[in-house]
Amino acid sequence: MSNRTPVIVGVADFPLENGVVAGGGTPLSIIAHSTKEALEECGLELKDVEGLTVAGSWGYPGVGQMMPLTVAEYMGMYPTYMDGTNVGGSSFELHLAKVCMAIEAGYIDTALIAYGSTQRSYSERSLGGRAPAFQAQFETPYGLPQPVGSYAMAARRHMHEFGTTSEDLAWIASNTRQWAALNPMAWNRDELTVKDVLESPMISDPLHLKDCCLVTDGGGAVIVTTLERARNLKTKPIFIKGYGEATDHQQILQMPDLTQTAAAVSGPKAMKMAGVTHKDIDHLMIYDSFTITVLLTIESLGFCQKGEGGAFVRNGRTAPGGEVAMNTNGGGLSYCHPGMYGIFLLIEATRQLRGECGERQVKDAKFSICNGTGGVLSSTGTVVLSNIQ
Repeated sequence: MSNRTPVIVGVADFPLENGVVAGGGTPLSIIAHSTKEALEECGLELKDVEGLTVAGSWGYPGVGQMMPLTVAEYMGMYPTYMDGTNVGGSSFELHLAKVCMAIEAGYIDTALIAYGSTQRSYSERSLGGRAPAFQAQFETPYGLPQPVGSYAMAARRHMHEFGTTSEDLAWIASNTRQWAALNPMAWNRDELTVKDVLESPMISDPLHLKDCCLVTDGGGAVIVTTLERARNLKTKPIFIKGYGEATDHQQILQMPDLTQTAAAVSGPKAMKMAGVTHKDIDHLMIYDSFTITVLLTIESLGFCQKGEGGAFVRNGRTAPGGEVAMNTNGGGLSYCHPGMYGIFLLIEATRQLRGECGERQVKDAKFSICNGTGGVLSSTGTVVLSNIQ
């Protein structure tokens, strides 16, 4: 293995109080705080960071996307590698892949992947709203609520084709909440039964309120460097064994198959590069914007056959003590969801592979798969991480 092998050496997520930044803050201050913690954790300094990748929006109507230029200026950084790729919640898995390529090529030695959002606290201060999107011109006039309406369409189609039930989806939310109960940083830690999910208000048929992710502030940082440099740092390096990315549509009307996501492409690419099979994976971090996102993803990744996702998650199978350790931080359904959740997949997987997760620690975890989903089931980024060199 080359000394230029890229490894994750630092991670941090921003602490919240009741889902918002305590005492106020901005996306930039969240990024700065998280970056400081991630660097201190591993023993690097800001001046060591040559690469900077960010994604997300400011959360303010009409302001547009956050750029690496703004973050660099705010933080006093002078990066020689920048990436602002934004394909929704999966962006950070793509960022990690690009950072790996840059490090392996010798273009940079160390990079920061960062995200910050105040979508919840800002929405409490303003009526706000999104400007009309050109690409949604064939859906918006018919009143399709976004993004939940698109996911509801996919859920209903899966139910029609395979007999999946609302109870199957409710198991996903209930299982994930049990993991959140073991995470002191999770926003929702109260008990959530399948019955509770099914009795929560209908948001977009067939998705209930508890089928939907949280709306919170939040953010985090991931530090990636070379194996050679990592040998002198304070943390255990986590190896990026494989990655893949894919998309097959932007708007839901153009999705080729409402029951399968592009994870069917990105997943096999990542696993082939990593040289692993499904049996090797000890830990799953699956983007859970909605419960149906999880069900479609585990099928598309090949952890079960198409149409068998409901059986895969029933009866606490992915809850603590179950056969499959999935979304162990509480996920976007119960931990936090600041709008783009993909960075938290990488943070939790890194901590699990280091063995730092206390009550929710997955025993003897060696391989973790992270799958981010962006847009309306539009983009996927899959990453395989390991503590084995």
